[in-house]
Amino acid sequence: MNPEQSKALGELFRQKRKELGYSVYQVADAAGVRSSTVVRFEQGKFAAPRPDKLARFASLLGIPLADVYARAGYLVPKELPSFESYLKTKYQDLPATAVIELKKLFEELSARHGLDNNQAVPITEEAGDYGTRDSA
Repeated sequence: MNPEQSKALGELFRQKRKELGYSVYQVADAAGVRSSTVVRFEQGKFAAPRPDKLARFASLLGIPLADVYARAGYLVPKELPSFESYLKTKYQDLPATAVIELKKLFEELSARHGLDNNQAVPITEEAGDYGTRDSA
């Protein structure tokens, strides 16, 4: 994970923690880690965070694991990340306003075609090997 990805992931954790009204100490206690670990995650100080810790934080904060793993550059074998997380991971230089615009367009198109874009889509063998990163 490069420094920009690490900081973006940390910001996601911090923002979600604050939205939920949790303190650093509450998250640390629930995750079974020191408060300094939470602070370091939020500051983007981990270049290669352990997947199990990411999973604990994702679960505690209600963030889809596929989104967290995508932003960290890890593979999730059975689930695809959300469209927004995909855009932020694949197109890191895309301005935030463009991500918002694309997400809105995607939601409009999904609604027009009767699709539920919030549903996690499991990866199947027939769908191809979307778990590889060679094109990302």
